[in-house]
Amino acid sequence: MTDMNTGIIEAFRANAGVLGADVAGGHFAGKRLLLLHHVGRVSGKQYVTPLVAATDGDAYLVVGSLGGAPKDPVWVANVEDGTGETTIEVGDQTLQATTTVVRPTSPEWERLYGLWAAYWPDAKEYETHTDRKFPVIRLEPKA
Repeated sequence: MTDMNTGIIEAFRANAGVLGADVAGGHFAGKRLLLLHHVGRVSGKQYVTPLVAATDGDAYLVVGSLGGAPKDPVWVANVEDGTGETTIEVGDQTLQATTTVVRPTSPEWERLYGLWAAYWPDAKEYETHTDRKFPVIRLEPKA
């Protein structure tokens, strides 16, 4: 996954966030991705993770699906245990954003997850691989 992510990150930055058919088999062509910066809870290392992002007003929504794996991806815990703020790259912009991890127990989870799942059709396939409900991370750019 790291090698694939490295290629996606490089293509994202080289093309102002627009990925074409030549990246990851064209899987992300025409979709909005963002690069999420986060710090490892244990390692303290800086990481950048490319993620499919839907919108909710001015905010971006990303989901810890990990393709339907049985556990949340590590980056979710990194964000959840972080400072409540992070850096994101969207298109050719680098923004500071407030982070909110929305778990399935939250009354707004269903609406937010629904927005992301409607934007990213692979969500339905991911859901078939697990009983886990995926956390939604709302990223609100700071003015």
